[in-house]
Amino acid sequence: MRQTICSTRFWWNGSLILLRVGGTLAVAGSAAAQTADVTFARDVAPILQQKCEACHRTGQMAPMSLTTYAEVRPWARAIRSKVAAGDMPPWHMDKTTGIQQFVNDISLSTDQRDTILRWVDAGAPLGNRADLPPAMAWPEGERWRVGDLLGREPDLLVSSTPWTQPAEGQDQWWQPVVDSGNTEDRWIKAVEVRPTLEGRRIVHHGNSALAEFAVGKAGEIYPADTGRLFEAGETVSFDIHYHSVGEEITDYLTIGVWFYPKDVVPKYAVRHSAMGVFQAMDTFDLPPHTLTTHQAFVPLEKPTRILSYQPHMHVRGKAMSMEAIYPDGRIEMLSHVDHFNFNWHVNYVYADDVAPLLPAGTMIKLTAWHDNTAGNRANPDPTQWVGWGQRSYDDMYHAHVRFIELTEDDYVTMVREREQASITEGDQ
Repeated sequence: MRQTICSTRFWWNGSLILLRVGGTLAVAGSAAAQTADVTFARDVAPILQQKCEACHRTGQMAPMSLTTYAEVRPWARAIRSKVAAGDMPPWHMDKTTGIQQFVNDISLSTDQRDTILRWVDAGAPLGNRADLPPAMAWPEGERWRVGDLLGREPDLLVSSTPWTQPAEGQDQWWQPVVDSGNTEDRWIKAVEVRPTLEGRRIVHHGNSALAEFAVGKAGEIYPADTGRLFEAGETVSFDIHYHSVGEEITDYLTIGVWFYPKDVVPKYAVRHSAMGVFQAMDTFDLPPHTLTTHQAFVPLEKPTRILSYQPHMHVRGKAMSMEAIYPDGRIEMLSHVDHFNFNWHVNYVYADDVAPLLPAGTMIKLTAWHDNTAGNRANPDPTQWVGWGQRSYDDMYHAHVRFIELTEDDYVTMVREREQASITEGDQ
């Protein structure tokens, strides 16, 4: 083993020379050569498998497959641009404030991000094929993502009646009400909504009484001891937002429902609120060429545990925060989506041990920022006054929030358990 007593560095003909006194002389070469130790086979492929292939593979919603070097290499510069801008993978949460632990976090770590950038800057080398990880064994054909996680197919399927969207024309909202086919009271453990494969081109999002489909949402699995009661004979109402893509397409949404065993009754019922929507309908106003801020306040009448947070705005939406104003006046930032993207509807599901626990009397404060200027590249026309409306060219704001309400005793118990866990972790 060689030892280096000291070293000196200098540039010669564009190359960095490292002179080790009493040792060796090495030429590191250009900046690209300095990063050539980052290869696709050893460093980048595992990241793509973990963070990208779920969507970027044949037959899935992404526009290109990224499962092999041959597929990835032509897109290297585009990948760098999207990763550097924080557009991909689609995770728009500000990582500098608020809660940061989520069960569905698909964002890149700082090291993963830097690895991809260095790889592209080095010329996107393949490296040694022997370093390639085994190919992922993704399920073939149309699959239920929640089903793959739970290891079984849905217990019940409920479909909307079909809708045919013309090749050209205004956005449409299809709102059928259908019989669920459910014959007995059952508690729902998980739910997933999906359009047809062809229909994914025209569905912006689709709400139902049970759950929502949107690009960026892959279904919901409720935490332990929580669920939603699905009553016998209950009908299901759909509210599906369709848009034209230059080709006539017929679509329908299907809801997959997974039940708890018949003898299981969860302790807590999962609830949903479109927080802020009524305040927005009354006060929303975007003058031309302006940056605006709107706020809504929603009181919590009972102790509450928030399960997930999903901001909703349209093309002029830029950011949305959710804060808690406690009864004693203390204010806490819960979550801040600082680069909202209308093309993605990400539902941020909190990890169990950090999901907000809020006492009765807490006020939820929502702040939404919109950009109706020419500087917003997604803005179709900054000269227009914009009010609240359902069309994509109109705008709005609210937050889809899933939560459970607690008894006072349960709230106190959960707070103490977290305090004790924090003390134990600190001791370790």
